[in-house]
Amino acid sequence: MNKLKVVDLFAGVGGLSQGFISKGFEIEFAIEYIKDIAHSYKLNHPKTTVYDEDISQIDLSKLKDKHKNIDVIVGGPPCQGFSQKGKRLSINDDRNFMFKKFIDAVAVFQPKYFVLENVPNVLTTADGFFKEEIITGFEELGYVVNAKTLNASDFGVPQNRKRAFFVGSKNGTLLEFPKPKKKKTTIKEAIYDLPFIASGEGCEFFEYEKPTNSDYQKMLRKNSKGIFNHFATNHSKIALERLELIPKGKGREVLPKEHRTKSIYSGTWSRLLEDGIASTITTRFDTPSSGLFTHPILNRCLTVREAARIQSFSDSFIFYGTKTSQMKQVGNAVPPLLAKEIATIILNDYNK
Repeated sequence: MNKLKVVDLFAGVGGLSQGFISKGFEIEFAIEYIKDIAHSYKLNHPKTTVYDEDISQIDLSKLKDKHKNIDVIVGGPPCQGFSQKGKRLSINDDRNFMFKKFIDAVAVFQPKYFVLENVPNVLTTADGFFKEEIITGFEELGYVVNAKTLNASDFGVPQNRKRAFFVGSKNGTLLEFPKPKKKKTTIKEAIYDLPFIASGEGCEFFEYEKPTNSDYQKMLRKNSKGIFNHFATNHSKIALERLELIPKGKGREVLPKEHRTKSIYSGTWSRLLEDGIASTITTRFDTPSSGLFTHPILNRCLTVREAARIQSFSDSFIFYGTKTSQMKQVGNAVPPLLAKEIATIILNDYNK
């Protein structure tokens, strides 16, 4: 049986792609305009054609000549207009042009299905204006569209990460979103089999030395030779002094006055709870003052590999480039396990 072909627009490092691959889909091509992130995508998806170009400069009809019979288009276009008010908002506004490019791609390739992912605000900003504009844009192309916010923690990802999804089908059926699972995955179940390294420590590759103690660890270790991207930030002396003052399960509320910074971020200088889940992993998870990113028991922030585990990336997925780029790759990704749930509903509908 032929695999369904997927196109990943605004691909990042490929979180959506990974979810679809895990359900047997094939990624025909991906577009990611940030060169070093596109390079990382390519190294992890060697069979996929990757275009490291700005989608607004790409002739989609020429791409269609090269890549025929696309079954699914996925992607998370950026949008700048969510905070705007007034009647002149439009999906055709230049600030929101990338949404239009996604709809244009669907118009050109006419896939059987599409998945558009974005921040939850896309459904509510300006009294739902963008939601209606996006749905109307797809309905005019003949798609039946459903939209909903999903939380990754409801699907086995150890992280409170909410994302909005628009899913559409061309066969006339309304795709129902997956139902939340009962069991949550904890931080302990996600990362405690990784080496307990201190601030400033790490190396290119670690053998697995600890046994797995959760199904989640077993799943993410599958087909991996070991542990990559596990370098701990070399925190400053003052940062280490502060971290040493924060016991397990606590945060900056226990710090003496002279150590309390004025950070605006929730969870700053607070430890992750080993039996809880993480807050949303952002692109600055190496800094205690940027949010809830401090290890539950070690005096340091998360490594790229620990953050990737919390995002549900397999250990066999390696992040390339500078540390800043790697953090961006991890922090901006759709959790593959959440993407897998979306891929499942599409596959089930296709196989009806």
